[in-house]
Amino acid sequence: MSEHDSRFAPFAERMAARGLPDLAIESFRRHYRELAGGATGLIPETEIRPVDSLPDAESLDPALAEVGRTALSATVFLKLNGGLGTSMGLDRAKSLIEVKPGQSFLRILARHAAHAGAPLVLMNSDRTRADSLAALEHIRREEPGLVVQEFVQHMAPKVSQHDLAPARWPQDPDHEWYPPGHGDLYAALHSSGTLQDLLQAGMRYLFVSNADNLGAVLDARILGHFVERGLGFLMEVADRTPADRKGGHLALTRGGEFILRESAQCPEAERETFEDIGRHRFFNTNNLWIDLLELSKVLAAGVPALPLIRNAKTVDPTDPESPPVYQLESAMGAAISIFPRASALRVPRHRFAPVKTTADLLLVRSDRYQVSAQGQLAPDPAVRHHMVVDLDARFYGRLPDFEQRFMAATPSLRECKRLHVSGDVRFGPDIVLQGVVRITNRSGRQVLLPGGCIYEGEITL
Repeated sequence: MSEHDSRFAPFAERMAARGLPDLAIESFRRHYRELAGGATGLIPETEIRPVDSLPDAESLDPALAEVGRTALSATVFLKLNGGLGTSMGLDRAKSLIEVKPGQSFLRILARHAAHAGAPLVLMNSDRTRADSLAALEHIRREEPGLVVQEFVQHMAPKVSQHDLAPARWPQDPDHEWYPPGHGDLYAALHSSGTLQDLLQAGMRYLFVSNADNLGAVLDARILGHFVERGLGFLMEVADRTPADRKGGHLALTRGGEFILRESAQCPEAERETFEDIGRHRFFNTNNLWIDLLELSKVLAAGVPALPLIRNAKTVDPTDPESPPVYQLESAMGAAISIFPRASALRVPRHRFAPVKTTADLLLVRSDRYQVSAQGQLAPDPAVRHHMVVDLDARFYGRLPDFEQRFMAATPSLRECKRLHVSGDVRFGPDIVLQGVVRITNRSGRQVLLPGGCIYEGEITL
């Protein structure tokens, strides 16, 4: 047995004992071999060059919409539904959060899929599956035409930074495992049998996006563009703004091929260049279009060799003093570098509306966003200006705390350009915020902002 095989054997045994398929074990083995060989997964600036221009979705020929509508019957709507909303203090499926009264992310996604006539496929995690399927039972009664399929992403063992052995944490063995990033999509689609089922059902095209991005709707013109050009893979990208500077960006290899570089793949000494939005102009929205036939051909040669992302963590994510580990991950968008006929398309910002924080949630719950009868959440077209929300994390960071302070109703934000809240403030009903609003409470106790009023400027409670 080689030294590599000897070091990897404990990982293979643990994964097999957990019931993980050979495909998942082999994918992890490839990344572990790279790690043990000294790979960092870093992509230095010397290996890439900026992307200067791309086709623009808003400039596509309107006639492509008819091509897309023709292909819609062979198109699947897949949502990554493994997120728990831990950044908002949750331990259940993030897609079950209420976005509008009586409407969760999952409810809105299901309505959109049913209206488009496309099957809805969820990639769940072990911890989101039961809650999501229970919610779907209720949703299906309201959407009898909805077709739903689901599969579960794989898990991988954390690697001790000390000796590259499997991490151990007897206090809570669940912390010894992690989902290996959304790059696991391809292996999980294949090993679950979902890819084969979709192809046998006559499905050809896959539109993938995050469950918390309600801006990612099935767009017939973009689908038509994908089909007309005979692409195998298409990434939707948007212009980077200062708010996106820390996120992954699209680039070109020195040979002129597309490549995705995530923040964890940037050498620390090059952080300033990585965050230069004038140099690297486009970020990955994680809205991807994939030809299922091309994917099956790629997988016939084995799991795609997606670039390693070596994430340094602690074994217990809630305990910074717990032993340091590596999580070996990959990004599904990185497949742009391995698919034949891969391309990227610049899309308008409204196709990227993720909810990562309670500040994001306040925006989409407000009157700045509307949900159409077709299940599309989009900014009110009458609201032209961008808005920044800054909520005091001590009192609003966790969803239960946020809900308690906005229990009466979400304020009107249509005319608001910036909202900054410092201190513990509970909002009354029927509040309208206008212009730039800064609310400060230094009393050390919760204070009610009276309802039925219009607020603008500096407000001290």
